[in-house]
Amino acid sequence: MRIVFGALSLLVVLAIVGWQARTQVKTVTSPAEVAVPMPDGTTQRISPKEVQEQYKKALEDAMNAAHSRTAEE
Repeated sequence: MRIVFGALSLLVVLAIVGWQARTQVKTVTSPAEVAVPMPDGTTQRISPKEVQEQYKKALEDAMNAAHSRTAEE
């Protein structure tokens, strides 16, 4: 009888942990918008795709500026 109750309690704990993990993964994997801090102290909500595009553009601008500076030297 003890073994049965022990196994059932482990099953209940496993189900609870599985449910919590699934709900946390759902909220983490699909953010609709990201809060980005602005220089004036406010936050702006934009999509992750826009963040990626802004980062890529800033990186390309920095690479081009560094390349033009070394070409002038």
